[in-house]
Amino acid sequence: MTIMEEAKRGIITEEIREVAKAEGIDEEVVRRRVAEGKIVIPHNPIHNPKALGIGKGLRVKVNANIGTSREYVNVEEEIEKAKVAMEAGAHAIMDLSTGGNLDEIRKKLLEVVYVPFGTVPIYQAAAEAIKKYGAIVDMSEDDMFNAFEKQAKQGVDFTVAHVGVTKLSVERLKKQKRIIPMVSRGGSIHMAWIIHNGEENPLYKNFDYLLEIAKEYDLTLSLGDGMRSGAIHDSNDRAKFQELLIIGELVEKAREKGVQTMVEGPGHMPLNHIEANIKIMKTVTKEAPYFVLGPLVTDVAPGYDHFVGGIGGALAGYYGADFLCYVTPAEHLCLPSVEDVRQGVIATRIAAHAANLARGIDVEWDKEFSIARQNLDWEKMFKLCIDEKKAREYRQKRLPLEEERACSMCGKFCAIKIVNKYLEG
Repeated sequence: MTIMEEAKRGIITEEIREVAKAEGIDEEVVRRRVAEGKIVIPHNPIHNPKALGIGKGLRVKVNANIGTSREYVNVEEEIEKAKVAMEAGAHAIMDLSTGGNLDEIRKKLLEVVYVPFGTVPIYQAAAEAIKKYGAIVDMSEDDMFNAFEKQAKQGVDFTVAHVGVTKLSVERLKKQKRIIPMVSRGGSIHMAWIIHNGEENPLYKNFDYLLEIAKEYDLTLSLGDGMRSGAIHDSNDRAKFQELLIIGELVEKAREKGVQTMVEGPGHMPLNHIEANIKIMKTVTKEAPYFVLGPLVTDVAPGYDHFVGGIGGALAGYYGADFLCYVTPAEHLCLPSVEDVRQGVIATRIAAHAANLARGIDVEWDKEFSIARQNLDWEKMFKLCIDEKKAREYRQKRLPLEEERACSMCGKFCAIKIVNKYLEG
């Protein structure tokens, strides 16, 4: 049985117990929400990662994408990225590799990643189709489903399925006057396949078969955002909501079969569109966990998109998004480096924590830090930091010359020292 099926039967599994303990929530509340599909715990028993809950009433979580490209393949570097991402506090890792021996890359990553591990199987189906047939659009339905099953057998915990890219949604996209019609790599693959073959997306048409595969391996499905906007101008348009309506129906089918499901979105989106997007998504899917990329709240900051995504992610988390996919400084420019990955995770963790605070979660963490700051207790501040390493580096870079307990910004003019001496003194 899947975790969801057991939850429906009233069984509190070990994974549910671990999530409840980590979140400080009653086990029965977690069980009920898993049964309802409002919380997912991506956990393929073959991989057996640390239990992680994503969804209603839980802390906002952070995902880090890594992976090779056809232009640059360095497996050891991707392994290092995975390790650095986890050290920086990423709650999940996704392998988006498209270059090199994909099965071997995934195997090596699964050996070192101890958090839930996700993939996009259509990438492998597409890469292999180029080798076998010379073109992505010539892949068969079996090629697509075989990629899902192969990766589930290896132990992947959650996979993206772009089931909302259908003949209907592609027709809607054609009518839409978008600046950038599509930026989703998986979405574009399905769109091209549908147009070239004149047939329905196999993952949508045979969704029941995909659910059978997922159920066998307790694979959590992340229903993909193929129609997400790649430009601020295209945010919250009819093409995106057409896809969301389709996905909402499929979420219900998955729940009926006992398959855990979350929903992806929304891409580039101005701040004033975020609340509406999330509320509509939560209504249409009956509170399925929402996995968002960013959102990216401006188009004009390449090189700083980890900040752009952090701004959008904080607001999205406050309004109800459950899982933030990080964005690195390299987004839109190149394959990220190890340091880019680290910066992306930290920026997104800050966004997630800001959202958690606004929800009333982990308030004591900030309070404890503030008390340490008032006491000029540097060691305690460092230990409470989201990024202890960077905080220590900055402190050591310019130590105060006169006032050891102050910082070199203020020295003898340290406001805290002055107040402590005269106000409390």
